[in-house]
Amino acid sequence: MRLLDDQAALPGVVRMRRWVRDALAVRPGETAVDLGCGTGTEAVELARLVGEAGRAIGIDPNPSLLALARDRAGETQAEFIEGSAYALPLPAEVVDVLRCERVYQHLDDPARATAEIARVLRPGGRVAVVDSDWSTAIFHPGEPQVLAALRERMDSGIPNPRSGRRLRGLLAGAGFAIDDIGSEAVVWDPVTVLPMCRDIAESGFADGVVTAEQRDRLIADIEGGIAAGDYHFSVTMFAVIAHKP
Repeated sequence: MRLLDDQAALPGVVRMRRWVRDALAVRPGETAVDLGCGTGTEAVELARLVGEAGRAIGIDPNPSLLALARDRAGETQAEFIEGSAYALPLPAEVVDVLRCERVYQHLDDPARATAEIARVLRPGGRVAVVDSDWSTAIFHPGEPQVLAALRERMDSGIPNPRSGRRLRGLLAGAGFAIDDIGSEAVVWDPVTVLPMCRDIAESGFADGVVTAEQRDRLIADIEGGIAAGDYHFSVTMFAVIAHKP
């Protein structure tokens, strides 16, 4: 939960979410869905935008996250439902607006999920699909060969690591009309990046991708870079805005 909160607070994520909200132009009285709602932050925002006459629904497959989302939502009218991107727990053509952020990278069959989004949206309904493209990740400092080996290992553990570049094609293939595309290079801060880099280095060592010496050297380089203010970690997020004709 802490990692999700830290990521949500990153300026790049905040800017991307604001851009998506503006592009979707959610109106009072509409039915809006946050697919892969996580801790519920954006579902609560959708509830504010649709107002009492509308309906805001967060959908996620993780019961623990849904429980946290309900707790954090408090007295707002945001609803939270357990469900899969492959079988949305909604009838056909009942949704006006749907957003889906950083879900596609975890999907083995993103085309199936896109078809489900098309099923539940009304004609004229708007969608925003947002995801990272991990081939754009930049790490500094660190030995290039070690970073390349760990990047390859990290990609192998993500079902759809280059999902960002595929979003437009998936939506177009499902019959959507593309309205706009945005991007944001999300720069991670030390609080967020250091635990992740340690985990990647440890996992790489456990899998035999790097040696203990290479692992220790990389962690020391990153810690030293952060202490000196000479570090960088970023990954580009892409967002595609579309509508159902």
